[in-house]
Amino acid sequence: MEKKKLDLNSIIGFVLIFGIMMWIMYQNKPTQAEIDKKAKQELVEKTKSQEPKVIEVVAPTTSTDSVQTAKMKATLGSFAYSATLPSAKTGFTTIENELIILKIANKGGYIAEATLKNFKQISKDSGKLVQLIKDNNANLNIVLQTKDNRVLNTKDLFFEPTLTKVGADQVLSMKLKAGENQFLEYKYVLKPNDCMLDFDVRSQGLASVLNTTKPADLEWNLKTYRNEKSISYENRYTELIYEHEEGKDSYLNQSDDEEAAQEVTYVAFKQHFFSSILLTKTPFKTSKLISSNLVKDEKTDTIFTKNFTATLPLVFNNGEVDYKMNWYYGPSDYKILDAYERNLDEIVSLGWGIFGWINKFIFMPLFGLLGSFIPYGIAIIVFTILIKLAMSPITYKSFLSQAKMKVLRPEITELNEKFGKDPMKKQQETMKLYNKAGVNPMAGCIPALIQLPFMMASFQFFPAAIELRQKGFLWADDLSSYDSILKLPFNIPFYGDHVSLFPILASIAIFFYTKMTMGDQQMSAPQQEGMPDMGKIMKIMLYVSPIMMLFIFNTYGSGLSLYNFISNVITIGIMLVIKNYIVDDVKIHAQIQENKLKEPKKQGKFQKKLQEVMEQAEAQKAKDKKK
Repeated sequence: MEKKKLDLNSIIGFVLIFGIMMWIMYQNKPTQAEIDKKAKQELVEKTKSQEPKVIEVVAPTTSTDSVQTAKMKATLGSFAYSATLPSAKTGFTTIENELIILKIANKGGYIAEATLKNFKQISKDSGKLVQLIKDNNANLNIVLQTKDNRVLNTKDLFFEPTLTKVGADQVLSMKLKAGENQFLEYKYVLKPNDCMLDFDVRSQGLASVLNTTKPADLEWNLKTYRNEKSISYENRYTELIYEHEEGKDSYLNQSDDEEAAQEVTYVAFKQHFFSSILLTKTPFKTSKLISSNLVKDEKTDTIFTKNFTATLPLVFNNGEVDYKMNWYYGPSDYKILDAYERNLDEIVSLGWGIFGWINKFIFMPLFGLLGSFIPYGIAIIVFTILIKLAMSPITYKSFLSQAKMKVLRPEITELNEKFGKDPMKKQQETMKLYNKAGVNPMAGCIPALIQLPFMMASFQFFPAAIELRQKGFLWADDLSSYDSILKLPFNIPFYGDHVSLFPILASIAIFFYTKMTMGDQQMSAPQQEGMPDMGKIMKIMLYVSPIMMLFIFNTYGSGLSLYNFISNVITIGIMLVIKNYIVDDVKIHAQIQENKLKEPKKQGKFQKKLQEVMEQAEAQKAKDKKK
C-alpha cells in the first residue's frame, strides 16, 4: 500500500492552525496586575491557614463539643455550664439615664465603664466627660469556694445578661449559672435621674455546689482617675471613707493605710468632687480596707491619684447569699448625698463640731441662695460682705475694748513703775483699776475668738463646694482650683511651678490688716514683767502671716483665696470706719473717769476667783518670808 505524503496544502494548514492557537493563548494571557492580585490572594489564604482558630464556647451538640465541655468541667466544675451558653463571650450591656452611662461586662458581671454625662474632665473645654470607671481601673470579684475544693473568681467567669424594664426603671440581671436553675445573680436597677442604683447579690440552688461554711469574699478595687486641674490638690481630698458600728464614720488618711473594720454599712472611694460608693442593708461583719497613694511625683504621676481596695465578706444564710445593696457613681454634692438619708453627707467634709454647724446652717444655705441667681464669683463677694457685716458688731466691741485699754495705758504704766518690784501687788492693783473703770481686759479677746470659727469654717466650705467646679471669674477659669497667671520654668518647694494672683492680693490685704491692728494692740496692751514682748512678736507676724498665706494658698482653690482677699479688705474698711467715725477716745476717757467715781461693779465669778488666787499667793509669799 502506498504511503500518504504531506503535500504543501497540509503544511500550510498546520502552520495556520498553530498560529491561530498561539494568537488565542496570547490574547488570554493575564496582565501583570492580575498576576500580582492573584499572588496576594494566595499569600492571604496561606497566612490564614497558619493562624490559630478561635473556638467559641457553645452548648455541646457533637462529640467534639462534649470533649471541650468535659475539659471546662474539669476546671470550672458545675460553673462550666455558664461557659457553654451563647453569652459566654466578650460583650457588654449598657444602661443609662439622664445623668450616667453604665456598661456592664458579660465576663465578670461588673461595671466596666461609668460615665457622668454632666461633668467634664480637667476643664470645661476638654471635651472629655468624667469617667469614674474605664480601661480596667476597677474590679469587682467574689471568691467562690466549691464543695469539690475549687477556688473560682467571678471576674473570670461569664454571666448571662437579661435586660428588662419595670415602669421607668431599667433592670439588668447578670447570672453566673451552674445549671438551668442554679446561679449567682447580680441585679442592677437604674432609675431615671438618679446616680444611685440598686444592686442585689443573691444565689439560688448553689447550696449543693458551694462551700457555705465560710463567707465568700467580695473584693472591690478602684484606681481613681485624675479629674481636676491640680492633681496634688485633688489628691489631698481623695480618701476612703466608711460607716461602721452604729453609724460611726471613719476614713483612711492621705498616705498608705490599712484598716480592719466591723459591721460596715458603706464604703466610699471619694475623690475631690466625685464618689464611688457601695452601700449594704446587711452590714459586712469584718472588712479589710486599703488605701494607697499613687502620686509620688506630681510631674510623672499624672493619671491616677489613689488605689482603693475593700474586701467585704458575704455570709451564707441557709446555704445561699442574699444581699440588698446599692451603688452610687456621681458627684460628691452635699445636698444630693444628704437627700438619700443614709448618712452619706459625712462623705463631704465640712468640719467637725461648730465648724460643721456653721457650714451646714449658715454658709451653705446663704451661698446656695446667692449662687442660684448670680454668677459664683460675684456670689462669693456678696457672701463675704454679708458675713462681715453680720460680724461687724463683734468687730466693734473688739475695737472699743482696745480703745478703753489704750486710754488706761498711762495709769497702768504708772502702776508698773510703782509696784515694779512686787509683781503680785502690781497685778492686784491693775485688776482693781480695771474693775473701778468698768473695763474688762478679756473683752478684746472674746470677739476675736467668736470670729475664729467662721474663718476656720471657710477653710472647709470652699474646697467642698462642687458648685465652684469649672466656674470662672475674672482671670480665674476654675474657682475650685488655682488661678495661674504665670507658669514658672521651675518648681519652688511648698509653692509650686506657677503664680496665682488671688493669693497675692489676699497676702497684701493681710499685711495691711496686720499693720493696722498691730499699733492698736501695742498701745492697748502694756508690757508685763516676765511676759513675752508682744511688740516684737507682732512685728514678726506682720511679715510671717502674708508669706504663709502666699505659700499655702498658691495651690488652693481660687474661690477660697478670693474670699480671704475680700474678707480682709472689708475688715480693713470696717476698722477705718469704727476708728474714725464711731470710737471717740475723748468720750471713752470721760466715761472711764465717770465710772471711777461710781460704786465699783460687782466682780464676776472669774475675776473674783482670780482675786482670791492672787490673795492666797500673796499670803503664802508673806508666810514664807517670816520663815
